[in-house]
Amino acid sequence: MTLEEITEFVTSLEGVLVQRPTEGDGSPQIAWGDVFFHYSPDGEAPRTQPFATIVTKDYPDEVPSGLNQPGAFRVNVGSGKDEFVARIGREPRAPAGDLEPLSATDDVVFAHPTYGTLGWLAVKNPGPATEGDLRELITKAHSLARARFER
Repeated sequence: MTLEEITEFVTSLEGVLVQRPTEGDGSPQIAWGDVFFHYSPDGEAPRTQPFATIVTKDYPDEVPSGLNQPGAFRVNVGSGKDEFVARIGREPRAPAGDLEPLSATDDVVFAHPTYGTLGWLAVKNPGPATEGDLRELITKAHSLARARFER
C-alpha cells in the first residue's frame, strides 16, 4: 500500500480530518511530510490525539525504524488495548517478547516503538501481508475515536 492509498482509505471513513503539516503552516519541522488523521465531523482541528498517523522519517527519541530511506513510511494506529493484545499477544505495558517484530521490519504489525505502551500498533512499509490487517486496525481506531467524540 502506498501512502496515498492509505490516505484515500482513511478519508473514506466518516468524519475524518486530515492534517498534513508543511513548511510555513506553523507546525514543527519534524512533522513536515507526515499525515495525521483525526475524527472530527465538524472539520475543526480537535485538541485530541489523532487516531492514526503516517510518519515519513525516524523521530529523534524513538528506536530507529529505517524511515530515512527514500519512500519509507510507517503507519501508526491507536486501535486500543484489546486489539493490541489480540495482535501482539501481550498487554501493552508488559515487556516485549524476544520474538516480536522489530520496528525496522517491513510489512508486519508491531508494537509502536514509543506509544506501544499505550496500545498503539504500527506497520512499516505496508504491503500485501498487512493490507487487510491495516484496514481493520484503522477502522477499529476510527470507531474508537468516534465513540470518544460522542461521549
